[in-house]
Amino acid sequence: MTVRVRFAPSPTGMFHVGGARSALQNWIYAKQQGGVFVLRIEDTDAARNKPEWTEGILSALDWIGISRGSYEGPYFQSENAGEHRAAAARLYESGRAYYCDCTREDVQARTGSQYQGYDGYHRDRNLGPGVGHALRFRTPDEGATVVVDLIRGEPTFENKLIEDFVIARGDGSPVFLLANVVDDMTMGITHVIRAEEHLPNTPKQQLLWDALGVKPPVWAHVPVVVNEKRQKLSKRRDKVALEAYREEGYLAGAMRNYLMLLGWAPSGDREIVPWSVIEDEFRLDEVNPSPAFFDEKKLRAFNGEYIRALSVADFIDACQPWLTGTGTIAPPPWQPEEFDADAFAAVAPLAQTRLAVLSEIVPNVDFLFLASPLIDEAAWAKTMKDGSAELLDAAIVAFEALESWDADSLKSTLEAVGAERGLKLGKTQAPVRVAVTGRTVGLPLFESLEVLGRERALTRMRAARLRLV
Repeated sequence: MTVRVRFAPSPTGMFHVGGARSALQNWIYAKQQGGVFVLRIEDTDAARNKPEWTEGILSALDWIGISRGSYEGPYFQSENAGEHRAAAARLYESGRAYYCDCTREDVQARTGSQYQGYDGYHRDRNLGPGVGHALRFRTPDEGATVVVDLIRGEPTFENKLIEDFVIARGDGSPVFLLANVVDDMTMGITHVIRAEEHLPNTPKQQLLWDALGVKPPVWAHVPVVVNEKRQKLSKRRDKVALEAYREEGYLAGAMRNYLMLLGWAPSGDREIVPWSVIEDEFRLDEVNPSPAFFDEKKLRAFNGEYIRALSVADFIDACQPWLTGTGTIAPPPWQPEEFDADAFAAVAPLAQTRLAVLSEIVPNVDFLFLASPLIDEAAWAKTMKDGSAELLDAAIVAFEALESWDADSLKSTLEAVGAERGLKLGKTQAPVRVAVTGRTVGLPLFESLEVLGRERALTRMRAARLRLV
């Protein structure tokens, strides 16, 4: 038997990080088993059926390493509507489903409770198909449905607690539960690896598989992904869009490494490992069923490690979207003709050790490419206090006299200026840094001054001094 797994997202305009994790787990399992990864777009909701949203899914999969052409599909659920209706008809004809015209208010009036499920009123009333008649599955009265799950063991659901659920609406259109089952059957899916939130639907789906005469797939429900308050990640509350992380400057390798640790860990006391190790060691039955905490601070730390592991040339290439404002990345504050590739290459090794995400490159290097620095007014107010004017005057005179404009000479010269005033280098260089870069933190000052050049640096220091008059 060839293993066939599927990833079946709905096009919603964003790609959830939890979905990305499920896609990676399906992808790795299929590769390990010599199987097939199937992409199915569940597009039956017309409001969510936009080509650009589907393209967003394909692009996000590309980014995390599931490239187009390496999987089967994409298929579209809407293209299988005929099979969905045919399956609903078979269930009705075989007596496994029946029609019902009860409204929610009808059920509530009979049961006296808004919380009680459907009461089976039409089970034996032989109501035929018609406008407004929903089709309900006839759940067995006795026994239990056992879901054999590679991660959760054998969750057992008493059939008497499963209401006769709707499988087709009053207009004849099948609901998600039935469409999902029929699609998996049609595509020969052997293993369903998906998020824990779908587990309550699984006994219903397994009953549908049995009723349609097909052996259910192997189930594996991976843990729900939660925030720091242990609440399920929500797009309304949390930062969950994979695209947002990509545009902020997270590397694909760091993201997919981190996502795979949500509920699983490689061998040994390590977390940052080559992708080949993850592909080799990942086991579905080793996934922890407990909720998995998506820790953005930890992800940032991961990403910083991945950035520092790049070669300088690769780091320079990786920064280009933020340096040029390509695609959906916001343009930098300088004009294209102001950018100096040689100057950036000179400071790139210094910047590489300081970034957690690639978008941070812009505020670290913008002083090199602007006619005058972008002044952080809070930094200016904090730094340019009594004595700053005198320090700048002395530094300007000392720097003007330098024969060699290099980092070592600049440092020793400014150290001497500070020593004459009983100041350590940190205190001495603070007003110079703000004058030249506009900020109190950034790349090493003296290397920055060297790359910026004598005239531009002195011009900025003089301008800052005039502002202090």
